[in-house]
Amino acid sequence: MKVSLKSKEEIAKIREAGEILADCRAKAAELIAPGITTMEIDAFVEKYLAERGATPEQKGYRGFPFATCASVNEVVCHGFPNHTKLKEGDILTIDLVVNKKGWLADSAWTFPVGAISEEAKRLMKVTEQALYAGIEQAVPGNRIGDIGYAVGRCADKAGMGIVKALIGHGIGRKMHEAPDVPNFGRPHSGMIIKTGMVFTIEPIFTLGDSGAVLWDDDGWTIRSADGTLGAHFEHTLAVLEDGPVILTK
Repeated sequence: MKVSLKSKEEIAKIREAGEILADCRAKAAELIAPGITTMEIDAFVEKYLAERGATPEQKGYRGFPFATCASVNEVVCHGFPNHTKLKEGDILTIDLVVNKKGWLADSAWTFPVGAISEEAKRLMKVTEQALYAGIEQAVPGNRIGDIGYAVGRCADKAGMGIVKALIGHGIGRKMHEAPDVPNFGRPHSGMIIKTGMVFTIEPIFTLGDSGAVLWDDDGWTIRSADGTLGAHFEHTLAVLEDGPVILTK
């Protein structure tokens, strides 16, 4: 698949979607506490986006029925919102793709629900650090493998698992475009990073060191195979002449 290099005008349109997403993520974070349900958060997100003239792109995507993916504890990705109340000590990932005038931005973030364990705090910290380590490598002339290596090294040093089945991706008019951006790799390998590329980086780590996952019967929900907690941090970024700029910050 050919990589679509975006103009500065196109990047500005993706940034507009990204700013709405970032505002929505911050507002949703204020709701996350013991006793709320992920269905209530999902309803808030859909209403908030409508008020901003935007839509949740994943709703209806290949039949996905919700505005958000809401993944709790050992669910590492693509969880369905439901009516179960969140409880103290849970961790929750909200993954969201915003469409504003046909241009898309994508971000996922893992949040604590009340007071959480030191283990869970460490998992979230390492996974978020890995996101920014990857972003630092997204400069013209580097290669996609440099991003994956930087991300994966964070998990390896911490003894955590990398969910290798799930990867970052190009984005623009479509939710998934070229290039693929794995969370592991060899330095100086893979596609050359060029000015105008827009893609996501999204490490997903587990406390267990295998990173292996299982799909639920619904075809979407993905859990750690060993039942350990999973965390997921994702930004959409653009590669400019002088390096990366985060569009969902």
